[in-house]
Amino acid sequence: MQTAVALNMPKPDSFSHAPHASVILRLAVPSPLRRLFDYLPPLDSTPAQLEQLQPGVRISVPFGSRTLVAVLVSTQTQASVEHAKLRHATAILDQNPLLPQALMELYLWAAQYYQHPPGEVFSTMLPALLRQGRAAAHPGRKVWRLSAQGRQLDTDALRRAPRQREILEFLTEHEELDRESIAELEISPVALSAMAKAGFVETSAQPRSPRHAAGKAMPESAMPESAMPEKVLQLNAEQLQAVNSIRSTIGSFGCYLLDGVTGSGKTEVYLQVIAEVLRQSRQALVLVPEISLTPQTISRFRKRFQCRIAVLHSGLTDAERLQAWLEARDGQAEIVIGTRSALFTPLARPGIIIIDEEHDGSFKQQDGFRYSARDLAIVRARNEDIGIVLGSATPSLETLHNALTGRYQHLLLTERAGIAERPALRLLDTTNEVLQEGFSAPLLQDIADHLQRGNQVLMFLNRRGFAPTLQCADCGWVAECLRCDARLTLHKTPPHLRCHHCDARKPVDRHCPQCKSKHLQALGLGTERSEGVLASLFPDTRVLRVDRDTTRRKNELNALLNEVHRGEPCILIGTQMLAKGHHFPCVTLVAVLDADAGLFSADFRGQEHTAQLLMQVAGRAGRAGQAGEVVIQTRHANHNTLQALVQQGYGSFARTILKERQAAGMPPFSHLALIRAEATDFRSPEQFLALVRQCAERLLGPAERTAVTLMGPLPAPMEKRAGKFRAQLLLQSAQRSLLQNLLSQLCPALESMKESRSVRWSVDVDPQDMI
Repeated sequence: MQTAVALNMPKPDSFSHAPHASVILRLAVPSPLRRLFDYLPPLDSTPAQLEQLQPGVRISVPFGSRTLVAVLVSTQTQASVEHAKLRHATAILDQNPLLPQALMELYLWAAQYYQHPPGEVFSTMLPALLRQGRAAAHPGRKVWRLSAQGRQLDTDALRRAPRQREILEFLTEHEELDRESIAELEISPVALSAMAKAGFVETSAQPRSPRHAAGKAMPESAMPESAMPEKVLQLNAEQLQAVNSIRSTIGSFGCYLLDGVTGSGKTEVYLQVIAEVLRQSRQALVLVPEISLTPQTISRFRKRFQCRIAVLHSGLTDAERLQAWLEARDGQAEIVIGTRSALFTPLARPGIIIIDEEHDGSFKQQDGFRYSARDLAIVRARNEDIGIVLGSATPSLETLHNALTGRYQHLLLTERAGIAERPALRLLDTTNEVLQEGFSAPLLQDIADHLQRGNQVLMFLNRRGFAPTLQCADCGWVAECLRCDARLTLHKTPPHLRCHHCDARKPVDRHCPQCKSKHLQALGLGTERSEGVLASLFPDTRVLRVDRDTTRRKNELNALLNEVHRGEPCILIGTQMLAKGHHFPCVTLVAVLDADAGLFSADFRGQEHTAQLLMQVAGRAGRAGQAGEVVIQTRHANHNTLQALVQQGYGSFARTILKERQAAGMPPFSHLALIRAEATDFRSPEQFLALVRQCAERLLGPAERTAVTLMGPLPAPMEKRAGKFRAQLLLQSAQRSLLQNLLSQLCPALESMKESRSVRWSVDVDPQDMI
């Protein structure tokens, strides 16, 4: 195998070109090794090719017995090993760089900061088809046109099929339909399929021209009323100040925290800022935390802007993702909307980055390349000299601390937009209440009152399934996962037991495996059980359950949300999927069925996350003209977190927690790194981490030992998960540089330890999940 070069990330000015007579290709090869690799050019490469070679092109290389697609980081005149030991690359795949220099710098910086193999970082950031060596060319688009038979069809022949008639009229006038037009015009796929089966419509694959991809504005006569351009809303004083502040620095770096209560019109601020960015012929990148939020975000943006909008998330096919990526890179898409990994999409004319719900934990990757999209977005904005907006009603304590200390500009939206008013929060103490399947009598009366007034009600329970525990009433046996330190959750549709950590499944036991008793009881509440209870208590009202189980299939979530948006009285019951950014104008009552689960978390961030979740779900109430009400059921009504949220709001609560963090020396007043290890036997992880600790102590100088604290190794809070035993070692320091210096020496040392082959280990810099 080729000899590896020790990881020494080049600085931007080291992206140099060597004379072709002695060119060494320094490549990021997708491998688990934290280093770059040196190769000789392909044997069939010409001097002219090597002269034009630039960082950012893909090069296929032999790696062991495989051929991999690597990315050129730099060219050098000297290798770090003997020339005879180097292997020739196989082929140069690109004439021009796929990635701009600013993103190359970002990828290299991220690999070094998060202590991850640079080849895996580059590979992760490229669309799957590019990782496979496919050409960086637009894959084309599927279009629907009238067939010869369809062109002879009279519209009166479809008078009993109005959806098909609309399609006929559109194709008669505009010749073709593509997937984007189908979505924008709200055309029925069923009707289109029926016309194709009847022979009236035919499909073909067409190359996507830059003119088409740029998104020529659709004639208003061709749009349904719901797709007409949305009017710009009148801003209140706080919104106007926020918009003007951000607009004033377009074209230069600036970081803004848009701290606005739920319903305060943060999205309208985004839209008006983006309008100015587009006027300057720049592009906007918008990140949302969940795929479930992407359709409503796209819909709002398409109604406002008649331009090409590229969408990037995990629900796309490989071809769709490549298409969107190329449109953004080539400047054909003026707006890019996506989830976490969309951050790494190249932009031809970057103008602004917007992170909506910046506090959301899904912006931190929890496996593999464990990066924070929010934090890297700030680094990218600084590299590209553009502005970045972090929006939230419940900012993370790290972001709030940076705003309060002046590192970010703090923009406040303290009131709801328009005529909407902030909902009233009320704690409902259930200590002495007799609950009916988790519902207190006062809460049931509140539900009935709001439904009687023709409104909608949202029930929040962050626990899916029918019941979290199946227990024997005679001997106390509990159904547990054999692969995790966790109980199996009972699901009724279809009947089975499932582990929500490793997804292991088994049939429901008909009798106790210990005492053979048939007296098995389901304990606790899940959304599936609560759905049934509500349906029986309110038989004349539609009950809609929104959780991962009811939204697995494509478009299921959209169908549920569309039913809610029709405005008819209904009850929504769901998990945190309902708490993130959704706009339900007819919901006037929000009820939290069990607020106590997160109040006593072992994670030091537990209270912060609980407060954010409660305030976000509370923000779904009263977002239109009607007054909203929020009821929080709890057995700990005097708990400091709940009292602070109800009486003072999130801002005051967050400032109190910041003072506690400062006193305890916890983030954001210190910096953490978590080294995890797992193995099939319970001894190996802790034994390996004990060696890691010894190695770290040797690397620390006398002065540094007092500035860097090592805690552990200790078993993970959930010691066994997915059949592996887990342990962790925590590193903490008030100085980020000391922690980084230690990790940059420690990780290469761990790779060379023979004990590292008996465990799976990883490094998590700035961990958000300590479990």
